[in-house]
Amino acid sequence: MADRYLTVAQVAELLGTTDRFPRRLIAERRIRFVKVGRHVRIPESALSAFIEANTVQPIGLRRGSLRRAA
Repeated sequence: MADRYLTVAQVAELLGTTDRFPRRLIAERRIRFVKVGRHVRIPESALSAFIEANTVQPIGLRRGSLRRAA
């Protein structure tokens, strides 16, 4: 399966951030990336994996954990 490679600007747009955030992820080696000459590309699968790894699931309500007001 061929993976689509995204530019830093495209990743920033998908995440709803500025270009600085994906560049920081790359500098800190927190996301997989590919260097093509001096250009940096992020595979779509790496972006999906990053989002999945950083998704916080909600905590389910436990019975008896709700308190009544006076």
